[in-house]
Amino acid sequence: MTDSAAPIDVERLSGIDPAAADQQLNDKVGMKLLEATAERVVGTIPVEGNLQPYGLLHGGANAVLAEALGSTVAALNAGPGRAAMGLELSCTHHRAVRAGTVTGVATPLHVGRGTITAEIVLTDDEGRRTCTARLTCVVRDRPPGA
Repeated sequence: MTDSAAPIDVERLSGIDPAAADQQLNDKVGMKLLEATAERVVGTIPVEGNLQPYGLLHGGANAVLAEALGSTVAALNAGPGRAAMGLELSCTHHRAVRAGTVTGVATPLHVGRGTITAEIVLTDDEGRRTCTARLTCVVRDRPPGA
C-alpha cells in the first residue's frame, strides 16, 4: 500500500457510469483509494476541509469514506454483470479527530448472491480506531447496456 502507486481506476473496478465520473462525492471530500481487491479496500480522507462546527472531523465524512470503501469491496465481489448498491450503513464514532488523515480498511464479512456486508474500520494517523462501520449492499443484475 503506497501513495506513489498509479491511481486505481475506480470506474473500471466498480462500474461507475462515465457520465457521473466527474461528480463523485469521494472527490469532494478528498478521498484517495490506495488498495482495492475483493478481500480488502483501503482509502484515506484528509481531516482538513471535512470538519464540523467544533473543529472535529465531521461524522458524515466518516460515513462517506466508509460507504465508498464498503461499496467498492462489494462491487468487486458482486461478480460479472452484477451491481452492488448500498442498503444500510451503520457508523459508530469512537474518537474525535482534529487533524491529519483518516484511513479506512473495508473487508467483506458476508458475500452472498443477494447481499454483501462489509466491515469498515477507520483509524487516525496514530493507528487509533476512530470509527467502526458496517455496510450492507444489495446485489442485483445490471440492466442491459449499463
